[in-house]
Amino acid sequence: MNSVYDYLIVGSGLFGAVFARQMTDAGRKCLVIESRNHIGGNVYSEKIEGIEVHTYGPHIFHTDSEEIWKYVNRFAKFNTFVYRPKVNYKGRIFSFPVNLMTLYQLWGVKNPEDARKKLESAKREISNPQNLEEYVLSIVGEEIYETFVKGYTAKQWQRDPKELPADIIKRLPIRLTFDDNYYFDRYQGCPIGGYTSMMLNILAGIDVRTGIDYFEDRGYWNSVAKKIIFTGMLDRFYDHRFGELQYRSLKFEHESLNGDFQGNASFNYTDASVPFTRIIEHKHFEPENLIKNANHTIITREYPKEYVKGDVPYYPINDFRNNRMYSIYKEMASLEKRFIFGGRLSEYKYYDMHQVIGSALSKSRRELQNEEK
Repeated sequence: MNSVYDYLIVGSGLFGAVFARQMTDAGRKCLVIESRNHIGGNVYSEKIEGIEVHTYGPHIFHTDSEEIWKYVNRFAKFNTFVYRPKVNYKGRIFSFPVNLMTLYQLWGVKNPEDARKKLESAKREISNPQNLEEYVLSIVGEEIYETFVKGYTAKQWQRDPKELPADIIKRLPIRLTFDDNYYFDRYQGCPIGGYTSMMLNILAGIDVRTGIDYFEDRGYWNSVAKKIIFTGMLDRFYDHRFGELQYRSLKFEHESLNGDFQGNASFNYTDASVPFTRIIEHKHFEPENLIKNANHTIITREYPKEYVKGDVPYYPINDFRNNRMYSIYKEMASLEKRFIFGGRLSEYKYYDMHQVIGSALSKSRRELQNEEK
């Protein structure tokens, strides 16, 4: 086979871009193709009225890995933004994630010991939680579940929390201090100039073509490179041979307003009667530009929706049925010789950004080691 490229990378999101960067720096010739009309996948951002707007929902880079932090800082300088979302439940405002201030707002407790006692008395005795609802009730009890979890989760997943696995909520931190930083990681921030600027730097000098659907002529695209890196939906790669994996999607409504709308980057609306799950105010992701943008703002209301063909698949539904189906596709993928699969969609996993980058670094290094054998 007389291939023009060493690697074809299908998808210009974080996994594809980092893999292409690593192989290019190692002297390999790469082509990146992207079905959308822009690079960056879901981390794409665009400047509107001087404000960097997170087009596909908010992205805050965070990691505890010094290696990954140094890696992304090769391509962007990061600001000092720390993610401290708030909650609006039936008009009441709460500190979030659940911390000592939240518990003071709920119950009037003022120190860790009183908060611990109150939580112990509030939690339900459920020795072996079987679903999300039972898990949360066994950890924090009825009031916190109703205020922060039940309505939000039902909206986000369009399912009764009793039908969802507990793993979905185990990302939620509970603290007995006044620390309201959402993440525990040492490093956190947003790239100054936006994620698209960072992605352009990662892909600098690499052949990138947007607006190309790999599946419209996959035979041709497979012929242009010795190996193919696929970052799309794994079930689609195999033409849904064993069924379609399920996802949740999102709908966004952007609005330009005067002044400052909510004084914070993110407000979660946890009451089930409110149709959206949160409102994002984008300028607050840019502490360095708040004064410059004091007189205007851009907000985004985020609505959960069922995934249908043509939507962006945001969240894999990792229940038993889907995980079993994915394991079949994964086994097939492991037998492929010319293909490497990676990223959220191909691995059917809710990765954070640093995890996607870590996976791409690991797989690119493994590939280079295999070439040397």
